[in-house]
Amino acid sequence: MLPYKAVDEAEAALNRTLTVAETLWLNYSTNKSDYNLYCHNIIFLYIVYTLIPLPLVVVELLGVGNIARYKIQPKVKLSFAQIMSCYNTVIKMFFFVVGPFQLISYPAFKIIGIRTGLSIPSGWEILIQLGIYLIIEDYTNYWLHRALHSKWGYEKIHKVHHEYSAPISFAAPYSHWAEIVILGIPSFLGPAMVPGHIVTFWLWMVLRHVEAIETHCGYDFPWTPTKYIPFYGGAEYHDYHHYVGGQSQSNFASIFTYCDYIYGTDKGYRYQKKLLSKSKVESSNNDQQHGLKFD
Repeated sequence: MLPYKAVDEAEAALNRTLTVAETLWLNYSTNKSDYNLYCHNIIFLYIVYTLIPLPLVVVELLGVGNIARYKIQPKVKLSFAQIMSCYNTVIKMFFFVVGPFQLISYPAFKIIGIRTGLSIPSGWEILIQLGIYLIIEDYTNYWLHRALHSKWGYEKIHKVHHEYSAPISFAAPYSHWAEIVILGIPSFLGPAMVPGHIVTFWLWMVLRHVEAIETHCGYDFPWTPTKYIPFYGGAEYHDYHHYVGGQSQSNFASIFTYCDYIYGTDKGYRYQKKLLSKSKVESSNNDQQHGLKFD
C-alpha cells in the first residue's frame, strides 16, 4: 500500500511532479493493500477467459463463411452445449484450483520482490521484461510439457487437456488440476527471476493467457499480428499437437518453435507440412491439365 493519500502529498514527499501514469496509479492503488492488488490476477483471468474467446464461439456456432474457412479442422463441429460444458468446467477449475492457488501464493509474491510503489516502469522496461518472461516461460514450459507426454504423465494427467483433439479457445486452460499447477510454474518463474512492478506482472499474466487462447483457437487467420513474430508457433502449430493426441511427440513448445527445432521434436509436423504442400502442388497441376484438355 502506498504511503501517500493524495497527489500533493506524494509530490511534496518526492520533491517532484508526478507523471500522468504515477498519478493514475496513486489514485487507483492508494487505499488498496498489496494483497488486494495481487488478487487482481484472479479477476483478470475470469475476464480474459470469458470475453476473449466469445467472437470465435459465435463463428463456431454460426459458421460465418468468410471466417469459418480458416478453421484448421473444419470437419469438427461443436454444439453450443459442448462449448458451454467446456467453459463451465474451466470456470469451476478457476474457482476451486486457480483462485485458491493465487491466494496462497501471495507470500512468494512478496519474497521475490515485485513492487507496488509509485515509480511506474517505462514502456521500454515493461517490453524488455515481458520479452524475458516469454523466453523463460517458453523454455521451461517446453520441458514440463514434454515430460507430461511420458506414458505416466499423459495417462494420469495430460490426457484431460487432449480431450479436445480440435482445440477451441475455451479449452486453453481445460486441464487436470495437477497440470494447471505444474504448468503454472513457468509463468511465475520469469517474474521470480526478474521481478518488476505489479503493473508489469498484470500485463504478463494477461499476455500469457491471451496467447494461450490464440494458440488454442482452432483458426489460422492470415492477418493475425503474431505471424510477424519470429519463431512464433501459433494456432496451426499447436493444433497439430492436439490432432496427433496421445501419440504426439511433436510441437511441445507453448509459444516459440526454436526448442522443438533444436531438440528435434517438430519432425512430424514438418513432415506433414511437406506432404500437404506436395499434395497441393499435385492438385494444382491436375487442375491445370484438366483445364487444358477441356479447352
